[in-house]
Amino acid sequence: MSSAQNEKVVSQTDDLEKGEQKIPEIAKSDVVIAETEPYSKKTPIWTLLAKWGVETRGIDPVPIQERTRTDYYNIFLMWTSILCNLLPVVTGMAGTLGYGLSLRDSSLVIIFFNLVCCIITAFMGTLGPRTGMRQVIQARYSFGLYSVSVIAILNLVAIVGFTLISTIITGQTLSAVSDGKMTVIVGIVLAGILGLVVSFCGYRVLHMFNKYSWVITFVSMIICVGCGGKHLNVSVPTESATAPVVLTFGCLIAGFQLPFAGIMSDFAVYYSPNAPVKRMFWYVYAGQTIPTIILMTLGAAIGACVPNVESWNDGYNAYSAAGVLEAMLRPAGGFGKFIAVLLAFSLIGNIASSMYTISLNFQALATPAALIPRTIYAIITTIIMIPTAIKASESFFSSLENFLGIVSYWPGAFGAIVCIEHFYFRRSDTSTYDHAIWKDGEQLPPGIAAIGAGILSFGLVVPCVDTAWFVGPIARITGDIGFEVAVAVASLLYVPFRMVEIRVCGHL
Repeated sequence: MSSAQNEKVVSQTDDLEKGEQKIPEIAKSDVVIAETEPYSKKTPIWTLLAKWGVETRGIDPVPIQERTRTDYYNIFLMWTSILCNLLPVVTGMAGTLGYGLSLRDSSLVIIFFNLVCCIITAFMGTLGPRTGMRQVIQARYSFGLYSVSVIAILNLVAIVGFTLISTIITGQTLSAVSDGKMTVIVGIVLAGILGLVVSFCGYRVLHMFNKYSWVITFVSMIICVGCGGKHLNVSVPTESATAPVVLTFGCLIAGFQLPFAGIMSDFAVYYSPNAPVKRMFWYVYAGQTIPTIILMTLGAAIGACVPNVESWNDGYNAYSAAGVLEAMLRPAGGFGKFIAVLLAFSLIGNIASSMYTISLNFQALATPAALIPRTIYAIITTIIMIPTAIKASESFFSSLENFLGIVSYWPGAFGAIVCIEHFYFRRSDTSTYDHAIWKDGEQLPPGIAAIGAGILSFGLVVPCVDTAWFVGPIARITGDIGFEVAVAVASLLYVPFRMVEIRVCGHL
C-alpha cells in the first residue's frame, strides 16, 4: 500500500461511532430504477417494463445521485415482513420436536443465538446505503473479481434452499386446509409463481409489498394462538439439556440467520448515503431479531405439545408442521381455514425476496452473466426450483434440519472476512469501495487472502460439525460448533494473509 493510501485510510474515523457518513446532501426524489447497463436501453421491452415500475437494474452499483430514499424505517418493516411468517415457527418446532429440548431450553437457545448472529447481518445491512452496492459486489473488495464467484455459488445454494423450504411450507399448509383436495404439489407451484411475480417487479414493489404484509401475518398468528392456546400447557416431559444438543440446535439457529449475510445490502442500495449508520443498524437488527425470536419461541412451544394433543399429532403426521397449524385453527371452522390460508401466503414476501437476490447472485457469477437481465434468472430459477421442492417435501423435517445444519459454516467465515476488511483494512471508510473499479480485476484485490482464509478455516471446521452425513471427532464431544470455529479461524487467518496480499499488490 502506498504512503498516500495509508494516510487516507488512517485519517478516517470510525463511522459506526459517528453514526453517519459525511457525504454531500443530495436531492430527495423517488427511486430511479432504470438499468445503466446496455440491455435496458437497447431492448424496447425493458424500456417499457421500466416505465411500468419494474426494476431493470442488475448488479451494477447505484450512482450516488440515485440513492435518494430517506424512509429509513422501511428497512425495519422490510426485514420484519421477510421473517414474520411460518418459517421461524417451523424452525422453532425443531428444538422441541427434533432435538428433544424443553421449551425453556429451546427458548434460551433461540434468544441467545439470534441476538448474537444478527449483529453480523445487521452491520452488513448498513453497507448498502453507504456503498450503493449489492452484497456480493461489495465482497469483490475483499474476495476479488474472480474468487467472489465462489461466494455467489454458496449464496445461491443457501438462498435456493431457504426458498425451497418456504414453498414446501406454503404447499403443505394449503393442502392441509383443503383436507388434501389440493395436493402439496399444486400449493408449491402456486407459491413459486406468486413469488416470481413479486420478485419480477424488483426493488420498489418488494419494499411496498413487505411494508404492509407483516400486519396480516401478525394478526393471523394471534388468532392461531387464540384458537389453539389452551393446549400449550400440555408439553411432553424432557430430560435435562446437554451441551452438545444445545450447541447443535444453536448451530441450526445460526444456519437460519447467518446466510442473510450474503444478501443484506441487496435491499438497501437505494437509500441515501447520508443514512445514519446507527439507526440503520438497529432498524435491521430489530427487524430480524424481534419477529424471529417471537415466532421461533412460539414454534418451540407448539412442538413441545404436539405428541400430547391428538389432533395436532395427526396433523403433524399427515402434513408436518402445516398440519399442526391447521389443527390449531380447526375450532374456528371456516374462518380458521381462511386464517390458515393467510398464514400459508405469509411466505410469499420471503419467497419473492429470495428470488430477487438469487437473480442478482446469478449475475455476479461471471462478467458475461451480468449481460442477462435479472428477471430472466428469476424465471429460470422458478422452473428449476418447483420440481426440486416437490421432491424435498417428501421428507420435510429431515430436509429442514439437514439444510439449516450445514449452511451456517461458510457465512460465518464470509461475515468475519468482510467485517475485518471493512473495519481493519479500510478503516470503515466507504470511499475505498470505488465504483470505478467494481469490475476491474487488476484494481480489485486478487482475493487470494480471502478465499484462502475461508477454505483453510474448514480444516478445523470439519472436525467440529455434526450433520446427517458426517459427525466430526470434536463435535462428538462438544456438539456442532462449526460456525463458531469458522468465524474465529477465518478471522485469525485473514489478517496476516491480507497484509501480505496488500504488500505484494501495492493497493487495497
